[in-house]
Amino acid sequence: MDFDLIIIGSGPGGYVAAIRASQLKMKVAVVEKAELGGVCLNWGCIPTKALLKSAHVLDYLNHASEFGIKISGEIKADFSSIISRSRTIAEGRSKGVQFLFRKNNITHIMGFGRLSGQNNIEVENPDGSIKVYSAKNIILATGARSKELPNLKQDGKKIIGYREAMTLPEQPASLLVVGSGAIGSEFANFYRLLGTEVTLVELLPRLVPNEDEEISKQLERSFKKLKIRIMTDSSVESVDTSYDKCHVTVKTPKGNEKVETDIVLSAVGVTPNIDGIGLESAGVKTERGKIVVDDYYRTSVPGIYAIGDVIPGPALAHVASAEGIICVEKMAGLEVDPLDYNNIPSCTYTSPEIASCGMTEAAAREAGYDIKVGKFPFTASGKANASGAKEGFVKLIFDSAYGELLGAHMIGESVTEMISEIVVARKLETTGREIIKSVHPHPTMSEAIMDAAAAAYDEAINI
Repeated sequence: MDFDLIIIGSGPGGYVAAIRASQLKMKVAVVEKAELGGVCLNWGCIPTKALLKSAHVLDYLNHASEFGIKISGEIKADFSSIISRSRTIAEGRSKGVQFLFRKNNITHIMGFGRLSGQNNIEVENPDGSIKVYSAKNIILATGARSKELPNLKQDGKKIIGYREAMTLPEQPASLLVVGSGAIGSEFANFYRLLGTEVTLVELLPRLVPNEDEEISKQLERSFKKLKIRIMTDSSVESVDTSYDKCHVTVKTPKGNEKVETDIVLSAVGVTPNIDGIGLESAGVKTERGKIVVDDYYRTSVPGIYAIGDVIPGPALAHVASAEGIICVEKMAGLEVDPLDYNNIPSCTYTSPEIASCGMTEAAAREAGYDIKVGKFPFTASGKANASGAKEGFVKLIFDSAYGELLGAHMIGESVTEMISEIVVARKLETTGREIIKSVHPHPTMSEAIMDAAAAAYDEAINI
């Protein structure tokens, strides 16, 4: 065998799995056809956060007078510089993965990899030549791409996906975003803060439909304050791109409505990259467009594993990384617990931010729990008031019988940093009483967690 392990894909699942495998003394290679780091580092998590940071800085400056600061002269976003900064940061992170590969003696094989048998990978090099490599074990970590709807075919110019949305040559005057999940909501927020007229279309009755209902209502209020036009219970039926502007037909509860916009951004989810990677010839089982795996990411073929967006579960970077580590540790013979998918944090980096973990209130009730719910608004937080960030709240859900923390849902400034406390608390089976008695620093945004727990037990001091 050429290697102990070959991984196809260098995203947050693949590159993390490779480094952990190298630490466990495996000889590792990673096959990657594009930039190291995959979509997350190059076209997803990192560059979008860079874009949003620029937009938030602009928003701060536009509200400087509220903080007692006077700015003379025009405050203007330089769109091309904002895009350039984002790309520079992404390129830097990709180079960071190159460094980590060198540090950990990981072989980078450039090209498109596909299975060619149980222990073989066929790699099509950039020049079109083919080379076959062998390994005792193979991990498929090929990620996902922007999902295309039959009536919303992306042309890369007027109807675009997330890649084009972060590299447009100029800022559009108007934008219609289809889908209000994390990707759609973040881009709607980014472009609106820069001054673009934004319409957000969501098929379901509320924004960020996977979040707790109260979170959705707060985000809608915040977005309406920004003058984002929101169309829920609505769907894009067709887009006519033959004019200067896109003529979009939107089906609403009141009938069809015509909307004109410069660009349509399709943000309706992602499609796993499982086509053309040799699954059928190798005998790897799939269901509903995803690879079937067990608790340790073994596929139906011995020696072939799969992690990340190509398998069932949340399509999140940190989930892929955790799966990669568990996969290679089990492969190396270590004692490993399966990943607890009920304790995975989810974050949306809008303004205000959204972070959640565990059951929503509706899910807890449907599961038959007798629950206690505690909610603490940031309007009552000293730090939030001092920071000018009073929008949002922290909501905690506890099982009444044992005090188990069933779920946490937050919307507000810095909540994506605060959710980790909840993940650790749930991992350690912390109760509501223990959270109340854990002294939090004052003044901080995070003390809202302690206050929300106290509110659930009718012991709230500050509200």
